[in-house]
Amino acid sequence: MTAPSANQDFPPPKILTHPSTSPPTLITQGAEGRLYKTTHLLPTLPCALKYRPPKPYRHPALDARLTRARISAEAKVLERCWREGVPVPAVYAMDAARGWLAMEWIEGVPVRVGINNFLGEGEETQTKGEGELVDLMKRIGEAVGKLHRTGVVHGDLTTSNMMLRPRSGTQVNGESEATGRDDRVKVLEGEVVLIDFGLATQSMSDEDRAVDLYVLERAFASTHPRAERLFGAILDEYKTTFKKAPSVLAKLEDVRMRGRKRSMLG
Repeated sequence: MTAPSANQDFPPPKILTHPSTSPPTLITQGAEGRLYKTTHLLPTLPCALKYRPPKPYRHPALDARLTRARISAEAKVLERCWREGVPVPAVYAMDAARGWLAMEWIEGVPVRVGINNFLGEGEETQTKGEGELVDLMKRIGEAVGKLHRTGVVHGDLTTSNMMLRPRSGTQVNGESEATGRDDRVKVLEGEVVLIDFGLATQSMSDEDRAVDLYVLERAFASTHPRAERLFGAILDEYKTTFKKAPSVLAKLEDVRMRGRKRSMLG
């Protein structure tokens, strides 16, 4: 996760005002919540804290109930994924009543940024380094396959909600694995970690899984049109990782057809 300029125009939750907490940085703000970077327990352990502030336009009792339910649901999904080996942030702590969830801080850059930096502006990208780009597609497919195999659908699968976490300590013949490699290719390296599970649900439905893939496919086409032709590599690795993928991909064709009909009808 990378931090833009700090914006402290909004009061943070009380947990972030505790003397033992490092000064928080507001990373992003959405309609439902805010994401801060801080520390957990130790000043050397970075932490992402998601906070859902009270909504003045809702009845207080309803707002409190919704906040508790959503924070609890997100924490349960993350914990289930973590136990099953899905690459997601670890949950450190939460207070559903006060509307916050503390998670592992994922170093690195969003997959969206890595792909766009790699593509750049030159046509040589169409051939040079394409193998590394295909390898990234496979890592994405594997991560999504593990997620669906666990019985969770993300709800907002985009390359902005995936991080490229640098691999640590990998050496070959005493040198870093990336030593001497094209700097443009290095932006594609790292483990794909899925983030932002605010819309995630636990589901075993092929329809829900297919919609998850369709959202990713459409987001990929709009965000990375020059690499859209490689999207099939994501689905190929998804099939390798998730044994029930054939029925999901068959349902994906139905979802695509409905999407095309909606586009034609406006």
